[in-house]
Amino acid sequence: MHAAQRLAELLEASGRPVRWMDHAYADTADSVAEARGTPVDMGGKSLVFKLPDGFALFVLSGARRIDSKAIRGRFGGKLRFATREELHALTGLVPGCVPPFGRPLFELALYVDQATADRDVIAFSAASHTRSAQMATADYLAIAKPSAVFSFSRED
Repeated sequence: MHAAQRLAELLEASGRPVRWMDHAYADTADSVAEARGTPVDMGGKSLVFKLPDGFALFVLSGARRIDSKAIRGRFGGKLRFATREELHALTGLVPGCVPPFGRPLFELALYVDQATADRDVIAFSAASHTRSAQMATADYLAIAKPSAVFSFSRED
Protein backbone atom coordinates (compact mmCIF):
# COMPACT_ATOMS: atom_id res chain seq x y z
CA MET A 1 0.00 0.00 0.00
CA HIS A 2 1.38 3.42 -0.94
CA ALA A 3 2.32 5.87 1.80
CA ALA A 4 -0.40 8.32 0.69
CA GLN A 5 -3.11 5.72 1.27
CA ARG A 6 -1.62 4.63 4.61
CA LEU A 7 -1.44 8.29 5.70
CA ALA A 8 -5.05 8.95 4.71
CA GLU A 9 -6.20 5.87 6.62
CA LEU A 10 -4.17 6.87 9.70
CA LEU A 11 -5.58 10.40 9.75
CA GLU A 12 -9.16 9.36 9.00
CA ALA A 13 -9.05 6.62 11.68
CA SER A 14 -8.00 9.21 14.26
CA GLY A 15 -11.36 10.95 13.94
CA ARG A 16 -9.59 14.31 14.17
CA PRO A 17 -10.38 17.07 11.67
CA VAL A 18 -8.09 17.26 8.66
CA ARG A 19 -8.28 19.51 5.62
CA TRP A 20 -7.04 17.90 2.39
CA MET A 21 -5.67 20.22 -0.30
CA ASP A 22 -4.90 19.36 -3.91
CA HIS A 23 -2.52 21.83 -5.53
CA ALA A 24 0.01 22.37 -8.29
CA TYR A 25 3.25 20.38 -8.19
CA ALA A 26 5.59 21.72 -5.51
CA ASP A 27 8.69 20.22 -3.93
CA THR A 28 10.22 22.90 -1.71
CA ALA A 29 8.91 24.54 1.46
CA ASP A 30 8.41 27.87 -0.31
CA SER A 31 6.80 26.45 -3.45
CA VAL A 32 4.40 24.17 -1.58
CA ALA A 33 3.35 26.99 0.77
CA GLU A 34 2.58 29.12 -2.27
CA ALA A 35 0.70 26.27 -3.97
CA ARG A 36 -1.34 25.62 -0.80
CA GLY A 37 -1.91 29.29 -0.09
CA THR A 38 -0.54 28.92 3.43
CA PRO A 39 2.29 30.74 5.21
CA VAL A 40 5.64 28.97 4.81
CA ASP A 41 6.08 28.81 8.60
CA MET A 42 2.88 26.75 8.89
CA GLY A 43 4.43 23.98 6.80
CA GLY A 44 5.93 20.94 8.50
CA LYS A 45 9.10 20.06 6.61
CA SER A 46 10.22 16.43 7.00
CA LEU A 47 13.92 15.58 6.84
CA VAL A 48 15.39 12.12 7.28
CA PHE A 49 18.84 11.95 8.85
CA LYS A 50 21.28 9.13 9.43
CA LEU A 51 22.26 9.26 13.11
CA PRO A 52 24.88 7.11 14.85
CA ASP A 53 22.25 4.46 15.70
CA GLY A 54 20.08 4.57 12.55
CA PHE A 55 17.74 6.79 10.59
CA ALA A 56 15.22 9.21 12.08
CA LEU A 57 12.70 11.73 10.75
CA PHE A 58 12.88 15.34 11.93
CA VAL A 59 10.02 17.80 11.44
CA LEU A 60 10.51 21.55 11.48
CA SER A 61 8.82 24.62 10.08
CA GLY A 62 9.33 25.29 6.40
CA ALA A 63 10.57 28.74 7.40
CA ARG A 64 13.39 27.39 9.59
CA ARG A 65 16.70 25.60 9.12
CA ILE A 66 18.13 22.59 10.89
CA ASP A 67 20.50 23.33 13.76
CA SER A 68 22.73 20.29 13.28
CA LYS A 69 24.73 21.19 16.40
CA ALA A 70 21.57 20.76 18.51
CA ILE A 71 20.90 17.34 16.97
CA ARG A 72 24.52 16.21 17.38
CA GLY A 73 24.39 17.46 20.97
CA ARG A 74 21.40 15.25 21.70
CA PHE A 75 22.42 12.12 19.76
CA GLY A 76 26.20 12.40 19.61
CA GLY A 77 28.36 11.48 16.68
CA LYS A 78 27.89 12.52 13.10
CA LEU A 79 24.70 13.05 11.18
CA ARG A 80 23.93 13.36 7.52
CA PHE A 81 20.91 13.58 5.29
CA ALA A 82 19.60 10.27 3.99
CA THR A 83 20.53 9.79 0.36
CA ARG A 84 17.75 9.75 -2.23
CA GLU A 85 18.12 5.96 -2.42
CA GLU A 86 18.02 5.54 1.37
CA LEU A 87 14.98 7.81 1.62
CA HIS A 88 13.17 5.76 -1.00
CA ALA A 89 14.08 2.50 0.74
CA LEU A 90 12.81 3.85 4.08
CA THR A 91 9.62 5.58 2.89
CA GLY A 92 8.93 4.60 -0.71
CA LEU A 93 9.02 8.34 -1.47
CA VAL A 94 11.29 10.95 -2.98
CA PRO A 95 12.50 14.20 -1.38
CA GLY A 96 9.87 16.90 -0.99
CA CYS A 97 6.84 14.72 -0.31
CA VAL A 98 7.55 12.84 2.93
CA PRO A 99 4.77 13.44 5.47
CA PRO A 100 5.83 14.22 9.06
CA PHE A 101 5.15 10.81 10.59
CA GLY A 102 7.34 8.04 11.91
CA ARG A 103 5.80 4.84 13.25
CA PRO A 104 3.40 3.38 12.28
CA LEU A 105 3.58 5.06 8.86
CA PHE A 106 7.34 4.61 8.49
CA GLU A 107 9.76 2.60 10.61
CA LEU A 108 11.50 5.76 11.76
CA ALA A 109 11.80 7.51 15.09
CA LEU A 110 10.09 10.91 14.88
CA TYR A 111 11.37 14.17 16.37
CA VAL A 112 9.43 17.43 16.18
CA ASP A 113 11.04 20.82 16.60
CA GLN A 114 9.70 22.83 19.53
CA ALA A 115 8.90 25.86 17.32
CA THR A 116 6.70 23.63 15.14
CA ALA A 117 4.99 22.00 18.12
CA ASP A 118 4.17 25.48 19.48
CA ARG A 119 2.21 26.48 16.35
CA ASP A 120 -1.59 26.24 16.32
CA VAL A 121 -1.81 24.69 12.84
CA ILE A 122 0.47 22.51 10.72
CA ALA A 123 0.27 21.86 6.98
CA PHE A 124 2.26 19.05 5.39
CA SER A 125 2.77 16.89 2.33
CA ALA A 126 0.37 13.99 2.05
CA ALA A 127 3.04 11.75 0.46
CA SER A 128 2.64 13.59 -2.82
CA HIS A 129 4.00 16.69 -4.51
CA THR A 130 0.39 17.68 -5.38
CA ARG A 131 -1.57 16.91 -2.20
CA SER A 132 -1.25 18.29 1.31
CA ALA A 133 -3.07 18.09 4.61
CA GLN A 134 -3.67 20.72 7.27
CA MET A 135 -4.73 20.17 10.86
CA ALA A 136 -4.42 21.49 14.38
CA THR A 137 -0.88 20.89 15.60
CA ALA A 138 -2.20 19.40 18.85
CA ASP A 139 -4.13 16.83 16.80
CA TYR A 140 -1.08 16.11 14.64
CA LEU A 141 1.07 15.53 17.73
CA ALA A 142 -1.55 13.24 19.28
CA ILE A 143 -1.59 11.09 16.12
CA ALA A 144 2.12 11.23 15.28
CA LYS A 145 3.32 10.53 18.85
CA PRO A 146 6.86 11.84 18.38
CA SER A 147 9.71 10.20 20.28
CA ALA A 148 10.58 13.69 21.51
CA VAL A 149 9.88 17.36 20.96
CA PHE A 150 12.93 19.59 21.36
CA SER A 151 14.56 22.64 19.77
CA PHE A 152 16.66 21.73 16.73
CA SER A 153 16.02 24.60 14.32
CA ARG A 154 17.01 28.19 13.79
CA GLU A 155 15.57 31.09 11.84
CA ASP A 156 16.21 30.89 8.10
